[in-house]
Amino acid sequence: MTRLVIAVDGPAASGKGTIAHGLAQEYGLPCLDTGLLYRAVGVRALQQAGEVHEAAATAAARALDPTHLEDPQLRTRSAGELASQAAVFTGVRAALLDFQRQFAAQAGGAVLDGRDIGTVICPDAIAKLFVTASPEVRAERRWRQLSQAGEAITFEDILADIRRRDERDSHRSAAPLVQAEDAVLLDTSKMSISQAADAARRIVEAARTQRS
Repeated sequence: MTRLVIAVDGPAASGKGTIAHGLAQEYGLPCLDTGLLYRAVGVRALQQAGEVHEAAATAAARALDPTHLEDPQLRTRSAGELASQAAVFTGVRAALLDFQRQFAAQAGGAVLDGRDIGTVICPDAIAKLFVTASPEVRAERRWRQLSQAGEAITFEDILADIRRRDERDSHRSAAPLVQAEDAVLLDTSKMSISQAADAARRIVEAARTQRS
């Protein structure tokens, strides 16, 4: 049986996490939200050093334990900003590379979502998706998510966050956010969750057929 590794990349709040978990359930595969790794590193670096500088972030990445990913604080808006700050450091990305590749190397395969899965972590993944949506749509989704979680934040602030993170993630020197040449673009701006999930499944099935 061929190992099925699915790489799901895209910018913040594009829907890639929801799509990745749906695909994992569809194919009975483990799923890793790699953004949580960087959120955990950013949060722990801030806690231990008072700021997310390279030395503190790299040390936090090297000491990362899977149990750290269970911290509910990692789902907050501030943790997302800290993750984007930590992800620019080459040392952080190198420290987390093996963690992610070992997860992808599981017997039956795995689904990983992030920003450099198809380009750096799993360049040989059978299926690669690049999930995106307009900044305004992504900001609306994130605003609703955070508001429901009890965070007091305006749509305008979230939109500014989204645009700032897009700029930082796309222009960092280490593994920038970019669509892999062999990834299929999936724009979810005008899709419901079920429509996006169905489109993603069709992309995976087409990739599997092409590989068989």
